[in-house]
Amino acid sequence: MTRVLCRDCAVLSAAAELAERCPECGSPRLVGHPELAELAIAHLDCDAFYAAIEKRDRPELATLPVIVGGGARGVVLTCCYVARLYGVRSAMPMFKARALCPDAVVIHPDMAKYRTIGRAVRAEIRTLTPLVEPLSIDEAFLDLTGTQALHGAAAAQLLAALALRIENSFGITVSIGLSYNKFLSKLASDLDKPRGFAVIGRAEAKGFLADKPVGWLWGVGGAMQRRLAADGIMRIGQLCALDPREMATRYGRLGTRLAQLARGEDERRVDPEGRARSISAETTFARDEAEPQALARTLWPLCEKVAARLKQSALAAGSVTLKLKTADFRLRTRSRRLADPTQLADTLYRTAHHLLVAEADGTTRFRLIGVGADGLVEGAEADLPTLFDHDTGRARHLEDAIDDIRRRHGATAVQRGRRLPEG
Repeated sequence: MTRVLCRDCAVLSAAAELAERCPECGSPRLVGHPELAELAIAHLDCDAFYAAIEKRDRPELATLPVIVGGGARGVVLTCCYVARLYGVRSAMPMFKARALCPDAVVIHPDMAKYRTIGRAVRAEIRTLTPLVEPLSIDEAFLDLTGTQALHGAAAAQLLAALALRIENSFGITVSIGLSYNKFLSKLASDLDKPRGFAVIGRAEAKGFLADKPVGWLWGVGGAMQRRLAADGIMRIGQLCALDPREMATRYGRLGTRLAQLARGEDERRVDPEGRARSISAETTFARDEAEPQALARTLWPLCEKVAARLKQSALAAGSVTLKLKTADFRLRTRSRRLADPTQLADTLYRTAHHLLVAEADGTTRFRLIGVGADGLVEGAEADLPTLFDHDTGRARHLEDAIDDIRRRHGATAVQRGRRLPEG
């Protein structure tokens, strides 16, 4: 006997087989699975979030390919599903995206608008459960365990109704993955996009994973895929044939983790206190840049942006990462751990600039530069006074004064000399 969920009226019923339409409302949008009434860990992902918002606000774009991203030398932040039919993908260089889809409508991102809608969607999610772990502006994990008694409906029913409320209230669609842990719910949400609802239960998890590429496992990037391939392992099912102890011997702690994931095991809880792992800002040059001083001038406003976001989020950086992309699209990242956590743009800049000096030789041309705050901790731990606080204290007081002026008179009311071009 299977359980059948109607995604339009949220009725959950038992049936010998999946019908073509819901007997209650006539909708064809039915989901059938034997474990639908028991599963409670979900991943919700907004479909082509930025592009969907732009299409909502400009109905004339409804059937057209839309790309949200930077200028000719920028990258694709996201694109609609029409553009994806042409091969356009997120993080693709804009020149390549335009070549694949020359008729696409390219829109500069409006991050303030996207954040506002993202927060509203998250508030709607939290009406179901306080156990919500945001992953980004447009996706989150939910733990609906125990909510049936509160809401009088199974998690699957609550999620179906939630998807419709988001669609009706905000004019965007979401895809939902439902399972018994975070790893599988995240996989499920990608199976039926857009406007999807996919389920992976305990009974079929191991079989479902068996023929999937190892790249589907968290932690398996390009380098790890090559390492596994060298050992003759390309499918998840092959990992299951190995003893977990052998996995640990071969691949260390990651091997133990992969052995668990390959069997559909993931003990991590949905953590509502989960916070960003890093905060970063970057920019792409209009023309490739090699001159060290010009690179340094570009670095300073990025550090100011990161510092402002740290303060807004009540977080502090434990380390700083410099990101550079060369003219031939080779990525360089260099990191340095800080002696003490910071929220100061000045500290971020001095650390990132030290890393930049080692990379900017005056001949290597770069198309992109970025800076990131990593190893994030509570903001209360930032820039604490010490016996040797003379320099740090002066920088902190100066930055506090600048922040105060900007709050009262606008972001451009006062600028540091580092931001000004020479001459």
